[in-house]
Amino acid sequence: MKHKTAIFITIFSGAAAIWGLAAATLDDQPAAISGWARGKGWGWIWGKDDEAGSLNALTDSTRLATFRRIEKGKIYDLGVAYDRESYKWPGHSPGEIITFRSPEGVQRQGDKPQGHKNPSKSAWHSCALFISDNVATQIDGLGHVTMGADNHWYNGFKEADFGGDFGIRRCDATTIPPIAVQAVLIDVAGQKGLEQLPPHTAITPADLKAALEWEKEDLHPGEAVFIRTGALRHWGENGSNHQVLGGYDSAGINLESAKWLVEEKGAVLIGADTSGLEVAPADPEASSFMPAHLYLLIEQGVHIGEFHYLEDLARDKVYRFTYICLVNKIRGAVAGFTLRPIAVR
Repeated sequence: MKHKTAIFITIFSGAAAIWGLAAATLDDQPAAISGWARGKGWGWIWGKDDEAGSLNALTDSTRLATFRRIEKGKIYDLGVAYDRESYKWPGHSPGEIITFRSPEGVQRQGDKPQGHKNPSKSAWHSCALFISDNVATQIDGLGHVTMGADNHWYNGFKEADFGGDFGIRRCDATTIPPIAVQAVLIDVAGQKGLEQLPPHTAITPADLKAALEWEKEDLHPGEAVFIRTGALRHWGENGSNHQVLGGYDSAGINLESAKWLVEEKGAVLIGADTSGLEVAPADPEASSFMPAHLYLLIEQGVHIGEFHYLEDLARDKVYRFTYICLVNKIRGAVAGFTLRPIAVR
């Protein structure tokens, strides 16, 4: 009887060890992703009132899975500093940061809060900002671009119904949910042995596959992807070198790459270290000067990350990380802008 008990305990312990190994293995796997179909991608599948697109696929389960992969707690700052001299895509307004109230002005005007003495000469600074909602590190909202005679955007929302003098009223920046997702860096410039890609380089699916193989990485459905061209090596303190940045900023993915990332790999967000993600100029046979934007934002509901600083990740060969980003909740804005997202290793 003692022998039988010992045998039972041994078998039970072995089973428990196997179960524990299986559980640990399962924890390391990507969480189940709903809404995506290979060969199709995402699309308008979340209901007629949806404004979040593919980010609906991020759940408590997927967030827990990505947080469990954090090993060192090291943070990489992916945001770039912006000021009135910073480079921007030519289609957006310049920015100005104006001191609206200064300590000297407050004291000279004498308009401290009424009924309070001020022997300490207290005062304050506050600034008025005139700024585009598409500058510096940003995430394009799903209402950013339109197409067709009816000027519609994602999910069929139309300018005649939801445009306005004070910003768009569907798919604005407030509808971009807090993002915490497993992400992969595809260092195209690094794989090619270049500091940065030449201007107007079109990044093809073959380029993306070659870089992933070089990194010994892969991209799974429901993950974000960030593509390094090397352009932000030239941002410096504030991105004031417009001539240099304007040249390298033109490298990017073509429409075929956008489709491959969404329909074959299941990317839930696609970003890069340029102001526009896609190559410029576009293929002359394309129906638009920004075909990848139309495909991603309107047809697929996939947000676009722009001007993400990827140099430190590339230097440390960190190709997989947890991406965390919370956008400014400014109603009517068409993008989350001047952001400070992080990568956590």
